[in-house]
Amino acid sequence: MRLLTTLYITDHRARVGVQSSALMVAQGDGARMRVPLEALQTVVLACNAQITSEAMAACVRHHVGVTSVRRNGAIRFALRGGISGNVHLRVAQVRAADDPDRVSQIARWLVAGKLQNLRLMLQRWSWDADTPTKRALRRIARMIEDRVAALAAAGDTNAIRGYEGDGTRIYFRGLRLHLAASGSALMFDRRNRRPPRDPINALLSFAYGVVLSEVAGALESVGLDPQIGFLHGIRAGRPSLALDLVEELRPAVADRFVVGLATRGVLSDADFLHTTGGACYLTDDGRAKFFEAYEQFKSAEVPHRLLGRSLPRASLPVVQATLLARYLRGDLPAYPPYVMVS
Repeated sequence: MRLLTTLYITDHRARVGVQSSALMVAQGDGARMRVPLEALQTVVLACNAQITSEAMAACVRHHVGVTSVRRNGAIRFALRGGISGNVHLRVAQVRAADDPDRVSQIARWLVAGKLQNLRLMLQRWSWDADTPTKRALRRIARMIEDRVAALAAAGDTNAIRGYEGDGTRIYFRGLRLHLAASGSALMFDRRNRRPPRDPINALLSFAYGVVLSEVAGALESVGLDPQIGFLHGIRAGRPSLALDLVEELRPAVADRFVVGLATRGVLSDADFLHTTGGACYLTDDGRAKFFEAYEQFKSAEVPHRLLGRSLPRASLPVVQATLLARYLRGDLPAYPPYVMVS
């Protein structure tokens, strides 16, 4: 698998054009950068930068996705070429989404993967914690383990969603304990969004949006429709399948990255904008620091249980999308979610 890269544009005054087979990025300060299209997988506009219609057309021809994200991480728009892959795969996806039993089974696998990763994150945080925090984190981890065990008996998709939501709420209590015990300057009380109201929530929302754009692109690259999901169901205008696969990657990728930023002091409160209405967002400089650290984080290799080898984090969305496609085609008896190695 050839790993491609993502081009992040964080300068509001930047303009992205095209010349031959390369994107030409003109920064607001006059600096220029040439990026060959053949080396790219995605362009992320994390600001109000301009991109010419010729550049967008060139991206489509070279199967390079263009995603614009709002300051809270929500996707403003996503531009990609036509869905690749075999049309029979998408027929199989639609048939699975129309079968309540298969919808529940796939949702169960997805939630099991997420909850296991939440438990493993809590266990990881407990390793170096003081004794009271260690006990609290391990108690929360056991509570989530109980939810994993209960999934097997969950009668329908709504019950499965209930275990997912319950486990996630419990996990965020552990996240609060870990950040407080680690001495992070960026504190966290509880999960909130629309809008996020503190730096940690701002980082989580932004990271989830970035991972969502990567997963949506990965699904399309293997021929799956990001709109037709299982855990999240089908709703007009919602990338339900992309949201499905994001769930197992939230703790393993987004949360782990955000917690690392906070505990290492990469970002400070000066990297966030606090509005008069109580919302909190990354500043331009904060987004630049975020993406610089994120590129390094994605390039690190992690073990993959099913493959039996390590691979860069950047490849996880494509690997999991491929495994889901193989299951829907009938090549695998079950979908194996990504579960971290503790």
